Amino acid sequence: MSIAQSSFVSHLEGAIDGSHLEPNVVQTLHEGRPIWVRYDLEAVGRAMDRSDLIGRPSSLWRYKELLPVFDDSKIVSFGEGMSPLLASPRLGASLGLNDLWVKDESQLPTGSFKSRGMAMAVTMANHFGISSVALPTAGNAGGAAAAYAARAGMSCYVFMPEDTPIINQYEAIAYGAKAYRVNGLINDCGRIVNEGKQIMGWFDLSTLKEPYRIEGKKTMGLELAEQFNWELPDAIFYPTGGGTGLIGMWKAFQELAALGWLENDKMPRMFSVQSLGCAPIVEAFNNKEKHATPCVNAHSIASGIRVPAAVGDFMILDAVRQSGGSAIGVEEERIGEWLRLGMSREGISICPETGACIGAVEKCLEDGIISASDRVVIFNTGAAQKYSEALECEIPSVDKDNPIDWATI
Repeated sequence: MSIAQSSFVSHLEGAIDGSHLEPNVVQTLHEGRPIWVRYDLEAVGRAMDRSDLIGRPSSLWRYKELLPVFDDSKIVSFGEGMSPLLASPRLGASLGLNDLWVKDESQLPTGSFKSRGMAMAVTMANHFGISSVALPTAGNAGGAAAAYAARAGMSCYVFMPEDTPIINQYEAIAYGAKAYRVNGLINDCGRIVNEGKQIMGWFDLSTLKEPYRIEGKKTMGLELAEQFNWELPDAIFYPTGGGTGLIGMWKAFQELAALGWLENDKMPRMFSVQSLGCAPIVEAFNNKEKHATPCVNAHSIASGIRVPAAVGDFMILDAVRQSGGSAIGVEEERIGEWLRLGMSREGISICPETGACIGAVEKCLEDGIISASDRVVIFNTGAAQKYSEALECEIPSVDKDNPIDWATI
């Protein structure tokens, strides 16, 4: 069964020049840049409205009409989706916000938002009969790809920088992937994956180097709209490495608007957040450039946003600019502080990348870019427990054999 017969996909589109591409064959990049999936939204509108979602399973597959495949025999899933949207009044009060929310992706099957993109990418690989996949990773993507590949019965190869968080390294191997440490950054790992395509026969699952991870990630935006009763927030703060989630959400909001499902015309301002240890998008935004200059000597404890060069840089920048948002760089040295602030105020398992977002909210409030009354959503893209290095701290001891000085407890 072709994609066009089993879904509302009308065509694929080269993001760099708008060229129409065939959806019924395996596609990777067009002119070295990412590819959009486009839908016949008029047909979707005739087939359903938002009330049809009531009663559907609480997974990303509830939005099947806005996804590239919904043949149940091809879907590879752990029930991912519909992550909780958590009101965060104590963290909001600490920052000076009256209406702060955290969309908690740490509760997805593989402990991060990567479950969404990999569910869709591996499903489509399964659709096309692909049996072997490979990717570079600096964090959660490797484990997620390994898990979904195992679920589909595919082989998986993962290449990661040597200093990738150790839990991410171990989980990829535990899920059955062939995982390798590389003495470089994620772009070096990506080069190795690309070089091995012909020799090893694997399919490259790298960020935005196939069209479908973005379709899985866009379900964050579809869910957010539904959870807020189809009225979007004022601002979204999103940690940005490869940028698939930010791009995908902005795409989702445009599709919902075209369908007439939103309660009003308000669109959120999108804030792309990076550490100043690796901030190519921030630099390009501030310099009013279309493309980002690769970051030299990239470093950050928030490994997911330590991406020196993003193939979809212009797509990230377009979304931020179209939304009236901004790209915000925060001090690398304070990410741990902001992480602990979020965890201690709300009990949410905050990852370092989201710690950077908390810092960005603080900065934007101080600078008057957002106001205390704005409805603000921070995306928590992963679980803190997957970043043991970022959580390391001194813990005082109690001697069981001596009287306890309770004044010090």
